Amino acid sequence: MTARRFLFVSTPVGPLGSGRGGGVELTLPNLAKALIQQGHQVTVLAPAGSVLPDLPLETVPGTWQSTAQSHGRATPAEIPAESVLAQMWEWVRQQQAQFDLILNFAYDWLPFYLTPFLTTPVAHLVSMGSLSEVMDQAIATMLDRVPGSIAVHSQAQAATFPFGDRCLCIGNALDLSTYNFNPEPEPVLGWVGRLAPEKGLEDAIQAAQQAGLPLRVWGALTEPDYWQTLQQRFGDRAVSYQGFVSTAELQQGLGRCQGLLMTPKWVEAFGNVAIEALACGVPVIAYARGGPLEIIEQGKSGWLVEPDRIESLVDAIGQLSAIDRQRCRERAEAEFSLAAMGRRLEAWLLPLATG
Repeated sequence: MTARRFLFVSTPVGPLGSGRGGGVELTLPNLAKALIQQGHQVTVLAPAGSVLPDLPLETVPGTWQSTAQSHGRATPAEIPAESVLAQMWEWVRQQQAQFDLILNFAYDWLPFYLTPFLTTPVAHLVSMGSLSEVMDQAIATMLDRVPGSIAVHSQAQAATFPFGDRCLCIGNALDLSTYNFNPEPEPVLGWVGRLAPEKGLEDAIQAAQQAGLPLRVWGALTEPDYWQTLQQRFGDRAVSYQGFVSTAELQQGLGRCQGLLMTPKWVEAFGNVAIEALACGVPVIAYARGGPLEIIEQGKSGWLVEPDRIESLVDAIGQLSAIDRQRCRERAEAEFSLAAMGRRLEAWLLPLATG
């Protein structure tokens, strides 16, 4: 097999390592490692200020894009002055000959529009469900032009698009060597994610309070007003905010939890935090919508409950002791390893690459 040279182009909503990029910040480096383990070369292009240990990294300055979650479905494509998105793709235009394939991680119109004008093939990993009419049209157009060039993380995510059956579902993966199994938890619950309204932290707080267990929260504080509202509503002692921390710190703290609560108010494209928890041996209790539907085995690695019902969360918390934590780890190893992802990525990307 001939080794290929890949360029990964990151999200333009913030630097890698800032927490602003959501799941892409975990997905991108793990997919890069998966391909490197298969013998390929990967270079990452990201906004200035990005931190990405052990991977070749190029950065460009510029103004970040606003996140798609903050827009309405009819919001037109927008680009700020001195856009980092535009400057990243200008870098791509100039340097494209160095690579056999470009993999775009941005949920944004511009990379889809520019793809036909580049000489190096571009594939797109769509990280969110259908949120925007502009993006739906851009993705559909690309599927018409280059069938097989669009991948998603889950079937639930694909189902939000009218053309979802034409998208390749590749799942996701972790470097499991960085997550330690913890067989003996403390009487505490965990919650991980950006502190933003669509993540539904308020539901987790109420469920933990009713279950009589402390709640530890990890994640980037991207919307301070939302966090302040929660503190005013529930009191500043309702949760123990642990901050936005490294993977090493997160897995140590998360592994001590009896269970992880996932309470999103929207369709999660995948739910990286679910496989992070399983890798530590932590059962997951999640609303039965989006990516977690394809990660959690009911009654074996956690519980899927009726969305937006606090009492269902509380009932599931009471059943956490029935879950075998070792089986949670085995689930992560069987389905979400870098080796498994490397094979899936090769099957998708190599037929599209030049050379």
